[in-house]
Amino acid sequence: MRNAMGSWTFVFVFFAVMIAWALVNTVLLTRVLHHRAFDPYPYILLNLFLSMMAGVQAAALLIAAKRSDAVASEVAVHTEHNTEDLKVLVQENTELTNQVKQNTDLLEELHRHVTAIGRRLGLDAGLFPPDSEGPHRTE
Repeated sequence: MRNAMGSWTFVFVFFAVMIAWALVNTVLLTRVLHHRAFDPYPYILLNLFLSMMAGVQAAALLIAAKRSDAVASEVAVHTEHNTEDLKVLVQENTELTNQVKQNTDLLEELHRHVTAIGRRLGLDAGLFPPDSEGPHRTE
C-alpha cells in the first residue's frame, strides 16, 4: 500500500479523480439530471471518502514507521555484533604480528651469532645472505 500511495502515478490519478468528481457533479449531472447531482457542492460524500482515505494512510504510515524502526534496530544489533567480532580479530592480528616481529628479531640475532662463530672458526658459516639457500656440502 505504501508503494502504491507513495508514487507520482497515485498523485496524478488522485488529482484526476478529484477533478472528475467535481466536473461530473457540478457540470454534467446538474445539467443532465436538472440539479439532482448525487453529491452536490460542497461535496460532502467526497469529503467523507477523503477522510477515510486519510485515516487509512495515517495507519499505513505508522505501520511503515514501526517496520522501519524494527529494521533499523536489527541493523544496529548486527553492526554492533560485527564491530565486536572485528575488534577481536584486530586484537588477534596484532598479537600475531607482534609474535612474527619477535621471531624475526630472534632469527636475526641467531644469524649474527652464527656469523660471529663462523668468523672465529674461520668458516663461511652465517655469511650467506638471508634469502639464499645457504652453503652446500659437496661429498
